[in-house]
Amino acid sequence: MKPAPFSYVRPSSVGEAVEALSATDGEGKLLAGGQSLVPLLAMRLARPTTLIDLNHLCTLEGLTAAEGRVTFGSMTRQRDLIAQSEHPLVAEAVRWIGHAAIRSRGTIGGSLAHADPSAELPAVALATNAVLRVQGPNGDRMIAIDDWFETMLQTTIADDEILVEADLAAPTRWGFAEMARREGDFALVLAVVAEVDSRWRVVIGGVGARPWRCEAAEALLDEHTNPEQVGAAISEAVQDTVETFDDLHASVSYRSAMAAHVAGQAATDALSLDRALLSDGTVVAP
Repeated sequence: MKPAPFSYVRPSSVGEAVEALSATDGEGKLLAGGQSLVPLLAMRLARPTTLIDLNHLCTLEGLTAAEGRVTFGSMTRQRDLIAQSEHPLVAEAVRWIGHAAIRSRGTIGGSLAHADPSAELPAVALATNAVLRVQGPNGDRMIAIDDWFETMLQTTIADDEILVEADLAAPTRWGFAEMARREGDFALVLAVVAEVDSRWRVVIGGVGARPWRCEAAEALLDEHTNPEQVGAAISEAVQDTVETFDDLHASVSYRSAMAAHVAGQAATDALSLDRALLSDGTVVAP
């Protein structure tokens, strides 16, 4: 199939992009990497009246690091997220996204705005206490990541707002684990464990309509530091509290068991000595 007819706008600034988006009365779509949107257009599952192309807005690319946090422009490509060293957890997680061709076009902002509950970057953002800056007709607005996800593939950003930056804490320790049917496939389940501001955050993806924080597992990590013991305890805490679903790929019991397994693996990795951000800013990572 081919997309339904639409108007095409290539703004030269974020302000022009906001103005063009506002003029569509909620019927426009933003084109970033296009890895999710273009297939929806081709199948006519999305029928925007206007497509607003952000790919020429260089001001939305790149990153800055300061005071234990890293701010990424929303149009920063996933391939560049792998190459950077300021946020090694992001680099590690992005390696699991699709294949090289996808990562060369996909962006951090596109992934966060699409909000696929099985995607790596939304889970990492939740685990690192991210703050997202959006720009609309009334100026900038900051949204905490805990308030970002609404439900399946939906966020709290308004129809006339554009995600321009994602500010993530650089964790002092972290672990990431994922299980997929094949390399490059969407995750069946994934787990991110991150120590941020001396507190642990445990996030599971692929088990519901949005990434899920397991507070029971976080409490265990705050109390215990032995990687040989904590992995099994984290697995048990996740399996006892996770609420998930079944589909063609996994039953409820199987997906729960997988979520428990990857959570235990990520927690064990987080407590090991081969991945840490040292007090002098030196990164020790695999």
